[in-house]
Amino acid sequence: MTTLSRRRLLQSGALAVPALALGSAPARAAGTAALPVTGVVPKQLAGFDAAMKKFIAERDISCAQLAVAKNGKILLARGYGSYSYGRYLRLVQPTSLFRIASLGKSITAAAIARLAQDGELNLGTPVTELLGLSAAADPRLADVTLWRLMQHTGGWDRDASLDQLWADHTISAALDAPLPIGHAEIMRYATARKLDFEPGSRHAYSNYGYMLLGRIIAKVSGMSYESYVRQRVLGPAGITRMLLGRSTAAQQYAAEVRYESRYTRKSVLADDGATVPYPYGGFNMANQDANGGWLGSAVDLVRWGFAFDRAGPVLNATSIGRVFAKPEIGVGSGGSWYGLGWHVRENNAGGLNTWHTGSMPGTYGFLARIQHGVSYCALFNRRQEGDAPSFAAIDGILGTATGGVSSWPTTDLTSRYF
Repeated sequence: MTTLSRRRLLQSGALAVPALALGSAPARAAGTAALPVTGVVPKQLAGFDAAMKKFIAERDISCAQLAVAKNGKILLARGYGSYSYGRYLRLVQPTSLFRIASLGKSITAAAIARLAQDGELNLGTPVTELLGLSAAADPRLADVTLWRLMQHTGGWDRDASLDQLWADHTISAALDAPLPIGHAEIMRYATARKLDFEPGSRHAYSNYGYMLLGRIIAKVSGMSYESYVRQRVLGPAGITRMLLGRSTAAQQYAAEVRYESRYTRKSVLADDGATVPYPYGGFNMANQDANGGWLGSAVDLVRWGFAFDRAGPVLNATSIGRVFAKPEIGVGSGGSWYGLGWHVRENNAGGLNTWHTGSMPGTYGFLARIQHGVSYCALFNRRQEGDAPSFAAIDGILGTATGGVSSWPTTDLTSRYF
């Protein structure tokens, strides 16, 4: 193989280079010129690429992705950086897998909407009936419907009490149950305690509510949560690569990037008192499933957004209307509201902007569908920690890049990455 051929294969990601030859850790972006990249960026969208490279360099990010689409066509698909897998250093591809955290909430909500569409359940049914939960500790639990779970108005407030999906040691001690705890223990702990507010009276983001939705999907469908979503929701949308993630580095997939955090935590996977990197055993990915356990790529997620553009094989027009409907508490003070797995706001073009962020140790993502049929998704293998620059700034940065496009390309990369 010639030197030129080897360089081209490395740039395309088709060649895995021994990590020992290049350094055992992924190279950091000392400057934008040093950042390895893969994928396709049309010249009309160069502003997106330049903005991402600057964002990555300022935050010392080793792995990232960006996908941009318009009117159902993927126009830009980019991978940034590299990660080690065994003895090899791999370049991030546009199809590499990232933990997407709460970007997966729209997937879980769509699965519930699909079950309702198929006549398998009613969105006004209380969770107590669907899962056989006792309301003895708080009779208001009987007022928690599927609508309220999906719109985060169910009565749990992680700021007032705790986030049940991130309290493994507390729950283990309270129940005298060994680690790792599972969904059953989390539900037993939460059900035995009072709600933080009257269901339907206000919005408070609840990961626990989405965990319950996953259990409902499994019970009503007679399938595992993952199987139902892959077969009845993602599959019809043309997405076959997404799957649930795992907790430890040893369990990760070859196509999955490595996650970074400056923090360590006591493991939630065993009662051995071991201290682990926060992304690898500091929380239990198996418990996160319906709340934020999915792996996917930026191109997967913009394609997922296409399922909400119009009636199709996943959701009909009635179901899509339900997804973006205003909740019973109305519109927030900033003019937006939380639908079924999406933040929603009316835009200046007479339509709706819908978006979501995803964040957990070692992960940050942003997905948006905005006016004029434009959508984009950015994924990163770390999140803001300490006094580092804000990761939430990616919202405005990609919005500015959109405004800087004078003409949009017409080619479609969708088939290239699926």
